[in-house]
Amino acid sequence: MRNYSRFIPGDEIDEVEQWRFGAIETAAQLQEAQVKQQESVQDDAEFEQARQESYRSGYADGIAQGRDQAQAEMQQQMAAFLANQAQESGQRLETLFAATQSQLDEAQQVMAQGVLELSCELARQVVRQELSVNPNVLLPVIREAMDLLGAEHRSAVVRMNPADFEVLDGVVSLEFTGMGLALRADATLEPGGCLVESAGMVIDATLKKRWQRAVATLGLTSVWEAADESS
Repeated sequence: MRNYSRFIPGDEIDEVEQWRFGAIETAAQLQEAQVKQQESVQDDAEFEQARQESYRSGYADGIAQGRDQAQAEMQQQMAAFLANQAQESGQRLETLFAATQSQLDEAQQVMAQGVLELSCELARQVVRQELSVNPNVLLPVIREAMDLLGAEHRSAVVRMNPADFEVLDGVVSLEFTGMGLALRADATLEPGGCLVESAGMVIDATLKKRWQRAVATLGLTSVWEAADESS
């Protein structure tokens, strides 16, 4: 290599260009700008990555929150449904119980009515039997009728069936001595009954009337039937 140790004469220099430091500064600035740009790109990439991670995290949290909320709403709806079903079942059971109780009450009433009617029929048979074997069965009826008239009615006419008249004519006269009590045979009256007349008052002690009053106390309307009418 040749070593130049002398100055270059001016006549040997054809052209001289002034050195400028700006070119060096521009290169440095360019390099600095490139570094900043790289840093900015890196920052943007990191920011974008952070944003994507945040988005994914938020999305996952949203999914989990939505799932929890959906489960809570489903549980509430299920609880409401079960409560409604229980209420409806209770109402149906209450209605069924009321209907069953009503049917039971009706059955008991029917049974009670049947028992009363049966008792009424048995009583009818007992009365008929008593009339057939006891000719004096009308005597207590006459006594009760006279008690109803009171002491101020000292005279009365007692009408009865001819069969009862034959049996009771002498018996009544002896029992009610001192009273103006006259017995009359009346074929329109059934055996076992009588009509007591005194001073415009009439006591209906016929068998049909007495039977009607007796069954009315039981809430029945059964009428008395003579033995020949029921056959």
